[in-house]
Amino acid sequence: MLINSKQARLIAFYLPQFHPIPENDDWWGKGFTEWRTVAKAKPLFKGHYQPHLPADLGFYDLRLPEIREAQADMARKYGVFAFCYYHYWFNGRRLLERPFNEVLSSGQPDFPFCLCWANENWTRVWDGGNHHILMSQNYSAQDDRKHIESLIPAFQDQRYVRISDKPVFLIYRSELLTDPLRTTEIWREVAYKAGFEGLYLIRVESFLRDVDPQTFGFDAAVEFSPDWRCLRPIKNRTKWKYLLAKCGVFPGAYFDNAIVEYQSMVNGMLNKKMPDYKRYRCVTPMWDNSARRVKDAAILVNSTPEKYQAWLREAVDWTRKNYEGEERIVFINGWNEWGEGNHLEPDLRWGRGYLQATLQVMNESAQ
Repeated sequence: MLINSKQARLIAFYLPQFHPIPENDDWWGKGFTEWRTVAKAKPLFKGHYQPHLPADLGFYDLRLPEIREAQADMARKYGVFAFCYYHYWFNGRRLLERPFNEVLSSGQPDFPFCLCWANENWTRVWDGGNHHILMSQNYSAQDDRKHIESLIPAFQDQRYVRISDKPVFLIYRSELLTDPLRTTEIWREVAYKAGFEGLYLIRVESFLRDVDPQTFGFDAAVEFSPDWRCLRPIKNRTKWKYLLAKCGVFPGAYFDNAIVEYQSMVNGMLNKKMPDYKRYRCVTPMWDNSARRVKDAAILVNSTPEKYQAWLREAVDWTRKNYEGEERIVFINGWNEWGEGNHLEPDLRWGRGYLQATLQVMNESAQ
């Protein structure tokens, strides 16, 4: 899909968690979906916005095609160009694959997409680490080939986002690959044989940052938003504050979690020095993963559609100034990460406020 306009394209990360699967039934209880985590969240301090409850689309089930269609219609209406579906592959075993499989096989919704391989271990504490592992990742040349061959039908779909006729494929944590240069070489070889010009590979700077993606065989990087280095807690965790928290004088949540002003985080993201390599900007409307964590949550407070709009405008303007054509891309994290309090989809507090802010930025940049 050739883009000649000076307009930037917004790609929103999309979580396919919202339907039951046998594995989650075994690990978390019958009928588990992300909604169970979302609904049980409680405020941890005065003014804490929890739980995040959905508005227009309700507690949906992604097995329903009409929900997927409604999401695409909403995204299109408010200026989002494509979804980047999280893709879960564990040595030939896929999880949470049904929504995307049905999008691919049915041809609906008619809305652009790409994939991001979320290549972390699945753990009981939702941290992608090496403890309490439910499903682990193991890397090999044989699996690299099998994996990318399985994605060729998706890459061939006319809706798939491409740059210079190369399907765009993201990897959440490329540094976990045992031999990333071998992996990317195999992937490109398979893509060439399938008739593509290659692959356009983007590594997400979720943990390892400020490293030229070509070191790993990638074409570009994308910021993870929020960048954890930009989180400066409102109240420092000091011993005396801990004692006050124990006595009930000081909110314990400020000691147990990183509670950060949204605007402070935005300022930190905007003030980062841009590297010599190609790095795509990424913004987030809000963030609060306390629904998933008893402690050590990252909680952004005082986000508003207006603050998000100003940040998105800066990211779009920078992208239009520095990149050309199909590389004018800005990512949004995310479309529906409800368990991390991170969503463009309407909620009961803000309604469509963040969507309206998104549309306003895109309308301004089109003038």
